[in-house]
Amino acid sequence: MRPAIVVSAFTPGLAVIRSLGARGVPVVVMQYDDRDVGHVSKHVRELIRVPHPEQEEACFVDRVISQAPRFGRGLLVPASDAAVASISRHKDLLEQHYIVACADWSVTRLAIEKERTYALAEEAGVAVPKTIVPRSMDDAERYGRTALYPCLVKPSQGHLFYARFGTKMFEVADLDQLLRSYRAASEAGLDVVLQEIVPGPDSNGANYNSYSWEGEPLVEFTAQKVRGSPPRFGSPRVALSTDVPGVVEPGRRLLRAMGFSGFACTEFKRDERDGVWKLMEVNGRHNLSGSLAVHCGVDFPWLQYRHLVDGIVPSQPAPRRNVYWIDELRDIGCDVAYLGREPFRARDYVKPYLSPHVFAITDVRDPKPFLIRCWNLLVRASAFVRRGTGRNAPQPPRAADEDPSCVSAGRE
Repeated sequence: MRPAIVVSAFTPGLAVIRSLGARGVPVVVMQYDDRDVGHVSKHVRELIRVPHPEQEEACFVDRVISQAPRFGRGLLVPASDAAVASISRHKDLLEQHYIVACADWSVTRLAIEKERTYALAEEAGVAVPKTIVPRSMDDAERYGRTALYPCLVKPSQGHLFYARFGTKMFEVADLDQLLRSYRAASEAGLDVVLQEIVPGPDSNGANYNSYSWEGEPLVEFTAQKVRGSPPRFGSPRVALSTDVPGVVEPGRRLLRAMGFSGFACTEFKRDERDGVWKLMEVNGRHNLSGSLAVHCGVDFPWLQYRHLVDGIVPSQPAPRRNVYWIDELRDIGCDVAYLGREPFRARDYVKPYLSPHVFAITDVRDPKPFLIRCWNLLVRASAFVRRGTGRNAPQPPRAADEDPSCVSAGRE
């Protein structure tokens, strides 16, 4: 079997590694961050160190190409936003050496750059939160004088924003905070959008996961967000496999407008004010809770491999429902950190563990990723304690909590 070369081995990459490795596919990991966990999986045949795909993009591409003769046009699978952005930008070149498992750059940028995502969604008739794209401080001030607070200063490219500020977005309570947040992002060279908050609990969020080809869905899978890390604006720490019919049609419509080919996770949240599912973002690579679909019989990494390598067009399997996905360490950490501040009773916290479930990291058949995750958590917690609460960091107020017990190991 041709090897699969997985670039980035955080939680999304680990799901890909385990899926393909269990099928007998030789898995190679290209690692650019020492904190990932998947590179120690028993399924990894080889580990190759590469430069950061965006910080040293030209060197990264050169390194990936230099390894290609050893892998006989293997399947190149980017499993992080940074990896998918760089690989998609250079897809024409990389396709001379690999089978590349991501969309063309003209499509990928529609998903990565939120300004483009929301504009296309509105054209396609997909509901979005009220959003503006400020081009100057004057634009931000005009929006801020009529905004309904609190509201969000949200990055156009989330992975770059997270790398700079350690949070997915800023929640601002007044005009002064909005302007300071906008200025901080601008000084960091990052574009942002200003957006209303869609009211409702974490459980109002849902994912439309799909494998499409030229915009037409071949396989679909929906899941409901149960708890986030941190609450309200964070990535899922618990999700549930269930039918969410309200997100299927808008998800299809948006990916069709993009002309998307490959796997995508399209996130929505139901607005309590009008009951409408509104677009949050599109992830054009395997997602954080990817092992949930695999566990439920919708093995997206494997069907992608079979399609791109063997030419076998996938068909829709019948997914298992009412199965939980739990990012165990983040969930337990957040349960403790936010106890009494979340609308959950004790039985709500315990229910996913007593129901059919799959863990994000823990697997008795493949224990090393869990051990590495624990070690990384201890290192991060130690650093967090040494610098105090972290509230004196040079960033605007009301950033997402940076409690090391529940920090995300990868965006959805």
